[in-house]
Amino acid sequence: MDDKNWTVHIHITEDGDDTVAEAVLTTPDTSTVTGRGTAHRNPVDRPVPEIGDELAACRALEDLALRLHEVADDDIVALAGPAERTAGGAWERP
Repeated sequence: MDDKNWTVHIHITEDGDDTVAEAVLTTPDTSTVTGRGTAHRNPVDRPVPEIGDELAACRALEDLALRLHEVADDDIVALAGPAERTAGGAWERP
């Protein structure tokens, strides 16, 4: 079995109290899936940019996971099961 490496890059931008992150998964066949997440600092909280980065990145990764699951679901519907269905096969309903 061959090892595979997929890469996720997280891009974070800040604008005042708002932080936006994009988690971009790239596979060797150049397929990409992108998840997005945001964070907003409560004005009464101390300004600690790392917390906004962590929350936005975490939410982007969660969104990425959901989107990747949707891709897998679509592939299962389109590609799973035997290539040819034969009468009396395991995939046929009684």
